[in-house]
Amino acid sequence: MSSKALAERAEDAPPRRGRRKEARPGELLDAALDLFVEKGFAATRSEEVAARAGVSKGTLFLYFPSKEELFKAVVRENISGRFAEWNEEFESFEGSTAEMVRYCLNVWWERIGATRASGITKLIISEARNFPDIAAFYHQEVIQPGMQLVRRILLRGVDRGEFRAVDIEYTIFSVIAPMIFLIMNKHALGACIPQDYPMDPQRYVNAQVEILLHGLCVPEKKA
Repeated sequence: MSSKALAERAEDAPPRRGRRKEARPGELLDAALDLFVEKGFAATRSEEVAARAGVSKGTLFLYFPSKEELFKAVVRENISGRFAEWNEEFESFEGSTAEMVRYCLNVWWERIGATRASGITKLIISEARNFPDIAAFYHQEVIQPGMQLVRRILLRGVDRGEFRAVDIEYTIFSVIAPMIFLIMNKHALGACIPQDYPMDPQRYVNAQVEILLHGLCVPEKKA
């Protein structure tokens, strides 16, 4: 038997006593998330993910047959899989729509923006044009459901007479864009901000909510 065949048999053999057990899918996804955020999609290699998870490349491919499928699984695990939960919260929310907007942005920051998963957004912005298939996947799994949820929130406010009859389709961007900036500041732009002026995410989110809900103009006094 050749040395290559022996090596392959060794890789596929059950782990010896005292060695780490083969990683489960969750551990592989965790390692992949770290590397995608650190290095980007193009620069991350499947063997690096396997090595960080402590398994063979063959084991990785048993669960995820390609790097593209691995990336899709990371997105579903960390972002798009949460939309069912968020829509359920929308249905059961009992406060005003203004309170819902405030809750939505703060919870999004806590569950996504402040976590490693926020780096996926920066990756997509940086590399989407070079990988149209993953860009299309991200649009379908994250962008469309996200816009639909924001649309439902805004329509709720208009239907209840709490918000003005604004251009809903473009107001969606006014809700989403500030949060994209916060992510980019965390993962890229932060290096350009003076050290004596650090970005406080909570203050930033609160300020954006106030502008969204009240604008900058002082209401005109009635005669």
